[in-house]
Amino acid sequence: MKSNYLVLIVCFIVACNTSKSSTPKKSQTNEIENLFFSKVDFKKNKPTPNDYVNSFTLNKDEFLNIHFTLNKPLIESLKLLSPGLSQDQLLNKGNFQFSFLVDGKKVHVENLNKGAGTIDSKTTKLKHMVPLMYPEQIDFWGWFMWLKFMKLSGGQDVLVEGNHSLTIEVRPYLKEETLKVGAILAKGNITIEVAKIAIDESLIPVQKIQPDSGWQLSKDSFDRHKIEALNRKIAEKRFENINGVVVIKENKLLIEEYFNGEDRNSLHNSRSVGKSFASTVLGIAIKENYINSENAFLKDFYKLKSFKNYSSKKDSVTLKSLLTMSSGFLGDDSDYNSLGNEENMYPTDNWVKFSLDLPMQKDKTIGKDFTYFTAGVVILGDIIHKSVPEGLISYADKKLFEPLNITNYKWQYTPQKVGNTAGGIQLRAIDFAKYGQLYKNKGKWNGKQIITEKWVEKSVSKQVSQAYAGIKDGYYGYLFWNKIYTINGKDYPVSFCSGRGGNKIFIFKNIPFVVVITSSAYNNPNAHANADKMMKEYILPAIIEKK
Repeated sequence: MKSNYLVLIVCFIVACNTSKSSTPKKSQTNEIENLFFSKVDFKKNKPTPNDYVNSFTLNKDEFLNIHFTLNKPLIESLKLLSPGLSQDQLLNKGNFQFSFLVDGKKVHVENLNKGAGTIDSKTTKLKHMVPLMYPEQIDFWGWFMWLKFMKLSGGQDVLVEGNHSLTIEVRPYLKEETLKVGAILAKGNITIEVAKIAIDESLIPVQKIQPDSGWQLSKDSFDRHKIEALNRKIAEKRFENINGVVVIKENKLLIEEYFNGEDRNSLHNSRSVGKSFASTVLGIAIKENYINSENAFLKDFYKLKSFKNYSSKKDSVTLKSLLTMSSGFLGDDSDYNSLGNEENMYPTDNWVKFSLDLPMQKDKTIGKDFTYFTAGVVILGDIIHKSVPEGLISYADKKLFEPLNITNYKWQYTPQKVGNTAGGIQLRAIDFAKYGQLYKNKGKWNGKQIITEKWVEKSVSKQVSQAYAGIKDGYYGYLFWNKIYTINGKDYPVSFCSGRGGNKIFIFKNIPFVVVITSSAYNNPNAHANADKMMKEYILPAIIEKK
């Protein structure tokens, strides 16, 4: 589930002052150097050349702007790349390209989309001022560009303690069948001072597992130094808003860590991790013959002709296609302009009607073409709710949570007071681990078969190919993801639940581990990338290398 984009500030605590000069020294080479930096709050004061600086301190200094003057407007440079195109065509296909280099190494390249900057700024303007750092979110493309440089491209990982050189280069680009990039229009550099981040050292040691966890404790070892290194990064806010890490090995509790105010009893909003629970409850309902099978058609549960945009293609939508995000409805949560994007659903007073009113996509094959479609999981929840005794929530409690001895949890609801299967079910991190271990056990818990082994196999198998959320060569199962982590040249395939903010339940296939990460970085664009980095560089090495 999604929410409005909040302020994301690079969280480095530093102590050094920066020097100030009227104009930075020019390079002794013949390279162009006509881009300058200032640390002025541009909303309060208009920066002048007297404000240009040679250095800034990350992040004692709250403001950072760049200034450059072109010899001719951008449109003239775009014309050189493709003289045959009209002005409108050039502006539709091209813009500025910004390159960020740290200590001479290229870290981030941004080809601005056509909406960045006004037409006037591209056709007549010579002097440009671009705010990059600001202590709160501003509606300016430069602020988001800096965020992507730092958070998504790894700027925060290369800007370690010490002094660094940041170089910014500006070029024109044009994207037709191929990408055309012109000569440098502006270039400049500045020294970045990064001091050691002050943290509470008591947060670093591996946390002692408290009694009454409900699990047997593992006596196995792991690389404590790796986990302490991870704890340090969390304390430094390198990995932001991490709330819990739980590792189960061979059905025993190996690691249990909590951060940022949460503890074992905290109910954590896992967002779309809750989608996987819908798959589980559906599998149980099929096992008990309340629903025929996942191959049942949508038309078996709804009079589809009574909804808007009916077509015969809707008659072919199966529960399986909803489970595998391949139903063919015109809904794509990765595209904010999509008619069926989940953000368009939440304000309505009937989410099921919203979903079933959507038209079908003519170019999508049902059961084959993956498109992340939250509204389809709402439909599944509604089908379960009206098919099982006493409704979805009561059924899930009796058939899933009670056998797992999960008593402390909370559902969110749809406008029709049905359990919200789109996401948002809240459990303790240690209980999310029980859910993951249930799948690791092939559906068994304490000797009792809660889910059929066949349903578990289907759920975590490679049902539909997808490359959503940056997962290259990934596959989707029945509301479960699949991917491979590679550590020191060895592959570790894993099925996992995933929710906005970096929430994960990892169920490894060839090693005896279940790993839970709970995180509340709901509006952080690199939350999932952070979870991956934690797994690849800290958690997995710690538990498989065992130093």
